[in-house]
Amino acid sequence: MAKKAEAVNMVDRFAEFKELKNIDKTTMISVLEESFRNVLAKMFGTDENFDVIMNPDKGDCEIYQNLEVVPDGEVENKDMQIGLTDAREIDPECEIGEDVAKQIFFEKFGRRAILNLRQTLQSKILDLQKEALYNKFKEMEGEVVVGEVHQIWKREILLLDDEQNELIMPKEEQIPSDFFHKGDMVRAIVKRVDNPNGNPKVIVSRTDERFLRRLFEQEVPEIHDGLITIKCVARIPGERAKVAVESYDDRIDPVGACVGVKGSRIHGIVRELRNENIDVINYTQNPQLFIQRSLSPAKISSIRLDEEGKKAEVFLHPEEVSLAIGKGGSNIRLASMLTGFTIDVYRDIEEGEEDIYLDEFRDEIDDWVIETLKDLGMGTAKAVLNAPKELLAQADFEEDTLNHVMEVLRAEFED
Repeated sequence: MAKKAEAVNMVDRFAEFKELKNIDKTTMISVLEESFRNVLAKMFGTDENFDVIMNPDKGDCEIYQNLEVVPDGEVENKDMQIGLTDAREIDPECEIGEDVAKQIFFEKFGRRAILNLRQTLQSKILDLQKEALYNKFKEMEGEVVVGEVHQIWKREILLLDDEQNELIMPKEEQIPSDFFHKGDMVRAIVKRVDNPNGNPKVIVSRTDERFLRRLFEQEVPEIHDGLITIKCVARIPGERAKVAVESYDDRIDPVGACVGVKGSRIHGIVRELRNENIDVINYTQNPQLFIQRSLSPAKISSIRLDEEGKKAEVFLHPEEVSLAIGKGGSNIRLASMLTGFTIDVYRDIEEGEEDIYLDEFRDEIDDWVIETLKDLGMGTAKAVLNAPKELLAQADFEEDTLNHVMEVLRAEFED
């Protein structure tokens, strides 16, 4: 009877597993039946004449062997046939040529068969667990999850969700100013689910632009309800982001709805993203106007577009250049990401003012040096010559390179 109890316990343990891992009853029954049939096939050479009846609610299993009734003394295969006298002990009304169902009990399996059953069951349970985990999180890609910090390593953090599923957040998926302690609750999105060698690995992220989208959906009911659409997002995680929104209802101001009264809606998002500065702008299909809005708060004088090559030359008054560029070039970089245009910023040359665009010096100054200066908003010779040291320092040139540039530009005006 000990062996019977051992086998029954395995069914009970599987039922517990099913409850924890949300495996549906149909799958549970199928796995249990397949495991028992594997053992039967090894014991009897075949499982074709067996009925395996699972009772998951009761936590037990009934097994019946269907045997052909033959005259006494003519049994050639005891695993397929049974004599009439023995058959009538099971079913008193059975006749020769009919089948009777003989119940097989756990204690007849033997210790080796029970160990075999346990190993088969454990293997299938593990495979089911992995498959369920992969399918669950594959469907959740791009959705927000909450996990508790369980372990902190140098290159990644291990989170556990409320079902104790493991979530991995690599260093590059963390906002640079993120700092967590064990036990902290962390919000992130499911970025992807890797499945190396059938072992699912759930990767979550706080730097993915979809995380910002989901936060807006949670904080702004109009976005959640589909009245406002987020058309595109550009992020430098932890520093700055730009979000272009559009409303399908003329009565709704999409920017105002996203920001909220006195910034009430956007403040929660900013806090979650470690004080990431978020600009919300109105989307438009007019590329000139969209570029202009994306470079906010800078005020643009004029724009020259190359729509085929996706390039834009933007001209501004000198005092607006630094606003357009932003700290460390962040504003212009985000504007380029948001609009899909490569944006070059130029200082407006006022009428009567003597100045020369840097492109005129390509025979004396390396192209990469000129492009770096233009990216920082210095598109003319005088813009470079009059630039503050702090702005020039952002170019990170070698001293010899910077000196050469200055000499070439000064010589032009001295002549």
